[in-house]
Amino acid sequence: MPGSGGAREGGFSRPAIAKGSEKAALGARFPASDGGLQRPPSGVSVAAQMKTTLLPLVALSAFLSMVQSAKAQLKVGDNAPDATGVTEAGQKINLADVYSKQTYTLVYFYPKADTPGCTAQGCSLRDGYESLTQKGVAVIGVSHDGVAAQKAFKDKYHLPFTLIADTDDSVIGAFHVPTLMFGMAHRSAYLIKGGKVIYADYKGTTSTQAKAILDVLAGGG
Repeated sequence: MPGSGGAREGGFSRPAIAKGSEKAALGARFPASDGGLQRPPSGVSVAAQMKTTLLPLVALSAFLSMVQSAKAQLKVGDNAPDATGVTEAGQKINLADVYSKQTYTLVYFYPKADTPGCTAQGCSLRDGYESLTQKGVAVIGVSHDGVAAQKAFKDKYHLPFTLIADTDDSVIGAFHVPTLMFGMAHRSAYLIKGGKVIYADYKGTTSTQAKAILDVLAGGG
C-alpha cells in the first residue's frame, strides 16, 4: 500500500540499510587499493608475491643468456683467449704464458668444486695426468668457486694441476662459456695447441674426461 513502507522494486520491498553498511558492502566487493594496485590477499606478503613473479623471469633470463653464450662459444680453429686468472694458491696466471710453454693446454670448465660430477671429472684428469703430461698437455681447471674452495678441492682429491678461482667470470667470459645460476660455468673443455683451439667439448665429460683428450691426441690432434 502506498505510504506504508519503503520503496518497492519489482513488487518487493527494499530492506532498510543501516547507515554505513552500504559502504562496507561495497568495500568488500571492491577491496581498497594503494596507488591503483589491488592489495594482496590477507596472509600473503608482497615479498612472497614478488618472488613468485620474479623467479620465472630470472629462470627465463638465465636460459636466454645461456643460449646466447652458447652461440658465441669458441670453435675449433679460433684463437685461444689470452685471459688472466687467479689460482687456488692466490697467484695470478696468464693463460698465454701457459700456451707458449706447453705443446698442448687443456682448459676445462666445471660448475662447482667438490660436487659429484665435477669431482669425477677432476679425478679422471688426475688419474690420467701422467699420460697427459707425457703427451705435453698442461691441465687447467676453471670454475666460479673462490680461492679457498678451489684449494680445498685440490687438496682433498690430490689434483696435480692448477685450478683457477674465476669469481669474476673473466676466464669463463673470455671462453664464452655459458653460465648457470649464480655464475656457475657450464661443463666444457678446450684443447689448445699453438694458441689455437684444436678440440672443443661443449658438454664436457666426467669420469672419462682424460680418455676423451687422449683419444683426440691418439687421432693426431
